[in-house]
Amino acid sequence: MNNKIKKILLGVMTFSILASSTVPSFANEIDTEVINERWGKPTYVYGGSLKSGQIDETMKLLGIKNKDNVNTIKVTYDDLIKYIGGDPNNPGNMISSVLVTKENSGKGVNVVIKTPKNITEITEEQYANASITAGVEDATILVGAVRPVTGESALTGVYKAFEANGEVLDTERMEVAQEELDTVNEISQENKDTKGFSSDELNNAITDIKTELADISEKQDKIPTIDEIRQVVEESLEKYDLDNIVTQEQMDKLISYFKKYVNTDALTSEEVLNQLNKWKDKIVDGAKDLYNEAEKSGLLDKISAFFKDVYNKIINLFE
Repeated sequence: MNNKIKKILLGVMTFSILASSTVPSFANEIDTEVINERWGKPTYVYGGSLKSGQIDETMKLLGIKNKDNVNTIKVTYDDLIKYIGGDPNNPGNMISSVLVTKENSGKGVNVVIKTPKNITEITEEQYANASITAGVEDATILVGAVRPVTGESALTGVYKAFEANGEVLDTERMEVAQEELDTVNEISQENKDTKGFSSDELNNAITDIKTELADISEKQDKIPTIDEIRQVVEESLEKYDLDNIVTQEQMDKLISYFKKYVNTDALTSEEVLNQLNKWKDKIVDGAKDLYNEAEKSGLLDKISAFFKDVYNKIINLFE
């Protein structure tokens, strides 16, 4: 991403801050006061390492107002081994927890971290991207923890929530999704203090790589070669101005990961592409909603015309 685009995005961020007192934010709650008769109760999956009081505390952090209106289950390290593999001789703590509900078709995957100070490494975008790889469709996922944790085990909770509701995800894709989460998080952590690095830009690059590889596969009717994977990864990193930040070793890890990704049916899944596109659409739709609400409120009359121009540029950028 060049400096001109970065300035555009900076303007949008500033606009959002100015508008935040007037424009409502995106929904980040799951209603637990009434039961959705179409989809049933949301599923609360709490970390198996939590004590009794912490289970209830995590409920509150996730915004659960009526515990009778959620299905409550525990996720353990045995579940982690079952879904994504792990070392049975070195079990880890399961602290991070999730509240999951199914949404109407076409809503896409929406992830909200309710305790951002306590999920120290994994981002909402990383959770969403990996969930889509695993086969999660049209769901709202709230993530929370009672104390600081990296957050990796939350994805296992998502898988268990789906299984508890009769939707068993493909084991191979779950394992690949976890590797995606680990790989992207590792690169993010290694570069978090590097000037010019943005985890959001890396996540956008990951999404673009997936869609580009799917396009190559469709046109050629075969799996992309290692050279094609390398080219797509390099071009995507350059597009988001990460080519001079991500090291060769880190790039090789991404290429190695996507070599595995293209050998799963996530590559050619129409639903995966739909979910990825829905996620991209949310960025554009969010900007449109923000602009329209600000215009109605009269806020736009109070700020520089520069921000109107910023809006048009960012919409054109994504569309």
